[in-house]
Amino acid sequence: MPKTEVIFYRDERGQAPVVEWLRELRRKDKKAYAKCNARIQVLAQLGHELRRPMADYLRDGIYELRIRLGHVNYRILYFFHGQAVAILAHGLTKEDEVPNADIERAIQRKEAFAKDPAKHTYPEDDENG
Repeated sequence: MPKTEVIFYRDERGQAPVVEWLRELRRKDKKAYAKCNARIQVLAQLGHELRRPMADYLRDGIYELRIRLGHVNYRILYFFHGQAVAILAHGLTKEDEVPNADIERAIQRKEAFAKDPAKHTYPEDDENG
């Protein structure tokens, strides 16, 4: 199975919400950051084949990476662009369900990305997490 390219969504201001969320998480909780980063690597290896309990389909083409550490649930919302690209669009810590507003935000980011992938692709560097 070919590896899935994982990229970070970049907004109109040039910022990548998931990169910023991961940087904050790395400062606050290195263990949670490491676990989230490891799950992103699993997404890269398995792509569309990734299933529960590590990932789940939410709706409208939006999926969630599911990470649990202790009693805390971390979620990274993502979508696919073609067969081999997963775009990480939103990170959050959740208690029960992913809030509808967060899913809607991810859908908007998916639509923006589809219109102009180059504009909404965050350039890779060593700081991406």
